[in-house]
Order: sequence, then structure tokens, then C-alpha cells
Amino acid sequence: MRYMLLIHHDEAALAAADQKALWGEYAAFNEALQKAGQPGERLQPSSAATTIRRRDGKAEVLDGPYADTKEQFAGYFIIDARDLDEAISWAEGAIPHLALVPALVPLQARSPPVGIM
Repeated sequence: MRYMLLIHHDEAALAAADQKALWGEYAAFNEALQKAGQPGERLQPSSAATTIRRRDGKAEVLDGPYADTKEQFAGYFIIDARDLDEAISWAEGAIPHLALVPALVPLQARSPPVGIM
């Protein structure tokens, strides 16, 4: 089963964390995933985001993340796991510090591409 492992973080808690310890543990997690053939991607800070909303039939482009929340989307991994328990085990490795919050979302099975009309 394939899962998307989403990593969220609280930017204030992240800034207050022991950076050397936090990023050392996170680097070890990334290395373990890479050795398992499942590398991920890291995102720029939420301040670099652009959100596009549709209002009154027109696109509205906004700076920053869509939702005003305490946690921001930080990155993601696509992982292959035997089952949810194995996916949870990977997710637990992503939280070396309370500033990081993982979430798992199962991916739909791949289907053949459909032509664009």
C-alpha cells in the first residue's frame, strides 16, 4: 500500500527547538527512508507559498498558505508499506521533536492514464 506521509510543523516551536538535535534526528530519519528507497522532499517556509482561490468566478492569487493555522505544511514522502502499521512506524520516525507533526494519507491505486479532452 502506498501512503503520503505529510509533515507539518509549528513554525514558532520549530524556531524555539534545539536546532542541532532536531535536524540531526530528522536527517537520520531522511537517511533511513532514502536507504529504503523512499526519499522525500522538503518545502520552503510557508511565507514562500502562493494560494489561488476562486471567488465570483475569478482567480484570486494570495501570498502565503491557504489556511491560517498554527501548523504549516513542511514536506512529504511517498512511502510503500505492507500495511498501516508499517506506515505508522515510518511516521513515528518523523517526529524527533514535538514541533513536527506527521499525517498519513493512503494513495489510490494507480489507474491507466485517461486522455485529456
